[in-house]
Amino acid sequence: MQYLPIFTKLDNKPVLVVGGGEVALRKCRAFLKARASVTLVAPWFCDELKEHAHNNEVTLIDAYFDESHLDGKMLVIAATDRDEVNNNVFELANARNVFVNVVDDQPKCTFIFPSIVDRDPITIAISSAGTAPVLARRLREKLETLIPHHIGPLATLVGGFRDKVKKRFKHFSDRRQFWEGVFDSSVVSKVQTGDTQAAQQQLEQMLDAKAEPEGEVYVVGAGPGDPELLTLKALQLMQQADVVVYDFLVSDEIMELVRRDADLICVGKRLGDHSVVQEDTNQMLVDLAKQGKKVCRIKGGDPFIYGRGGEEVQVLAANNVNYQIVPGITAAAGCSAYAGIPLTHRDHAQAIQFVTGHCKKDGQELDWQSLAKANQTLAIYMGVIKSPHIQGELLKHGRKADTPVAIIENGTRKNQRVVTGQLGELADLIERNSIISPALLIIGEVAALHSQLAWFGKNEQTSSFAQPLTDVSNT
Repeated sequence: MQYLPIFTKLDNKPVLVVGGGEVALRKCRAFLKARASVTLVAPWFCDELKEHAHNNEVTLIDAYFDESHLDGKMLVIAATDRDEVNNNVFELANARNVFVNVVDDQPKCTFIFPSIVDRDPITIAISSAGTAPVLARRLREKLETLIPHHIGPLATLVGGFRDKVKKRFKHFSDRRQFWEGVFDSSVVSKVQTGDTQAAQQQLEQMLDAKAEPEGEVYVVGAGPGDPELLTLKALQLMQQADVVVYDFLVSDEIMELVRRDADLICVGKRLGDHSVVQEDTNQMLVDLAKQGKKVCRIKGGDPFIYGRGGEEVQVLAANNVNYQIVPGITAAAGCSAYAGIPLTHRDHAQAIQFVTGHCKKDGQELDWQSLAKANQTLAIYMGVIKSPHIQGELLKHGRKADTPVAIIENGTRKNQRVVTGQLGELADLIERNSIISPALLIIGEVAALHSQLAWFGKNEQTSSFAQPLTDVSNT
């Protein structure tokens, strides 16, 4: 360990920054955020530093650095563009045993600034000991995606209850059990939605009586398959769940991101293969929540777009089960983007209709007259099996046989495949290319743009370094 990671309280403590430019300003901002008493010395200062001085937030000394400026200081930053000045600051400060940091010169640093994830009062610092600051910053970006912003207000709230909890529970094990119950309760979701008063009232009630575990269902959209398309909230709730109820449409890569010790229940739905009927799934969610479980009902795409999420939530509401709904990127948006097909385009399509090819038995027939209009896009979910019927009805109601079509199999996933052609050959294209679900049909003039705009899988993609960490689920 090259540097001991410590958190230093700098309230009103004297610190010195040598320099007056942009780098000095950045370091000054960090010190001000920590409420330090900041002095800067330089023969010239940028306008923003002058403004801070005008507001009595910092002290500026218009002079060249000399040793007297170190008097009484506990931390020093050398942030000039002159090596001889920075070296002088380091040598003089080090001789006095004053902590010193020379910007971008790691050997001349007795302390360093880490990359920070700030959820005040929760602070996470990442350091590479000055060897790879860009890598440390990227690790910070990963953590930023995993740690919700309501963690700070939550920590502030529970911090105000520490003394009350110590008085109420004499033994450490009892206090730990109480706090575990708090963080597994709806206190967290109340803070998340900004209702801190209700959260505080619930904490008071939990102190007076031991509450039973409170169940909740998270109805989560997982998107079309690429794990990097998960929303931050979806990932956070997947990590909190005691039980994960999932379908076949949720990709293996996404399922690897759920909490490691969660119970997994597959209610797999494929056309013609429902391992659990919908009514039983609905009741399962209710029963698990009534047992005090945190249940993540994760679905491919978006739960409210041909995902039966509305049916499940109706049952939860009727049984007074707490629930949250997390939208996901629906297949039409995700698959079309990864195929390079804009769903709307000023020259080709002024409207978009989402259609399912797999309706409820004895359901109302689709309005084919409306669907067959030109200059609009049809995004058809679950249409592979019904493609002969879809093709026939659209042609019958006036859509031209040479209308461009695209079939996107396993959209956004590594094995994505796009087959293009014309409406008059749609069913034949599917049969000839052995298309299997999941697959999305796009019918309309925009489908012809695939050959021009296709990008996914064409070239090696630059890593976004955004793939969420998978090992946090062990915590």
